[in-house]
Amino acid sequence: MTRIALCQIPVSPDPPANLERVRQALARAEGADLAIFPEATLTRYGRRITSLAEPLDGPFVSGLAEAAKEHGLAVIAGVFEPGDQRVHNTAVAIDAQGTVRAAYRKIHLFDSFGAKESDLVQPGAEPVVVELAGVRVGLITCYDVRFPELARALVDQGAELFAVIAAWGSGPLKEDHWVTLVRARALENTMWTAAIGQAPNPAEASDGYGVGRSMLVDPLGVVRADLGTAPGVQVVEIDHEQTAAARATLPCLEHRVLRFQELVK
Repeated sequence: MTRIALCQIPVSPDPPANLERVRQALARAEGADLAIFPEATLTRYGRRITSLAEPLDGPFVSGLAEAAKEHGLAVIAGVFEPGDQRVHNTAVAIDAQGTVRAAYRKIHLFDSFGAKESDLVQPGAEPVVVELAGVRVGLITCYDVRFPELARALVDQGAELFAVIAAWGSGPLKEDHWVTLVRARALENTMWTAAIGQAPNPAEASDGYGVGRSMLVDPLGVVRADLGTAPGVQVVEIDHEQTAAARATLPCLEHRVLRFQELVK
């Protein structure tokens, strides 16, 4: 078993305030091996991200690392790093000793539904799988979840769990898209999937980002936990034996490999 804290926090424009919310959430994550926070935990989206972006040895990630070490659990959270004129939208992975183990820079940028993330964000290029709390975690950020080829690349790199972090935009059908896509990535890859979104935060921002609905989905696409829209922390368990059982029942990954081998002969 691996115990994961789904940390659905509201995110403000102020990085110190957000770091304090991370600390408060970790204090509620007792017994977890890994705590996962949303995309853009550093600060909300907006023009400010270009001035508030920090290197991975800056105060925000250093604060995350200190909190991870203090509470003895691994942490995944979304930050912004300085890039070449634009910034990177980065998922940082920190182990329970407070060491930064990996940084995934979002590949697919949200140039959809009237938004233009690429105006401010420079895309990454490489899928990332990182071992945290004894589990190989494949990192997926928000709009990435619409691209099944990224999830399959993470499977091929040995991922045992998907961590999807998001600041999902609200709007007609958007919440339904989120739930459907997260369940699809879990089911088609027979993979435990922890998906964490920002809680709605109308008191501090009116940009519409953050619908909540953080979820744990099992390898057969069943939603095991759903936090709804309110801020909250929920510790859930993933049973790796259920992954093996699901793949024995539904060996689609094995069939994909065998069929591909036939096609390329």
